[in-house]
Amino acid sequence: MTIAVDFDGTIVTHEYPKIGKEIPFATQTLKMLANDGHRLILWTVREDRLLEEAVQWCKERGVEFYAINKDYPEEEQEYNNHYSRKLKADVWIDDRNVGGLPDWGTIYRLISEKKTLTELLSFDEGLNHAHAQNKRKWWQF
Repeated sequence: MTIAVDFDGTIVTHEYPKIGKEIPFATQTLKMLANDGHRLILWTVREDRLLEEAVQWCKERGVEFYAINKDYPEEEQEYNNHYSRKLKADVWIDDRNVGGLPDWGTIYRLISEKKTLTELLSFDEGLNHAHAQNKRKWWQF
């Protein structure tokens, strides 16, 4: 999949224009997704020096992006002159999602198991229910 990832509030806490603290497991999960064969695109409002700082911060932690603020590395700059356009990605990871940003472990499971959040939560609730049932049965003996 092609996965677009925001920076501030998603990989790091919001402290723009400074770089905030890493959100737990963000870079570790991004490296796992890249190792699984997914293409990561950094899609952020940061530009110029602030963008370079964010990219360097990620590189220092082993996160490399397929593209930065564009669909693919060779994309012409003339098509990206500071105006909004549609990004071609399969998934967006962004703290501004409706409902907020799930933890990075949940994000990894959603992508690797190809499930929706509803499916994942329903499955987990089913496991918890089955575990509770088994526990009750043990106490009945």
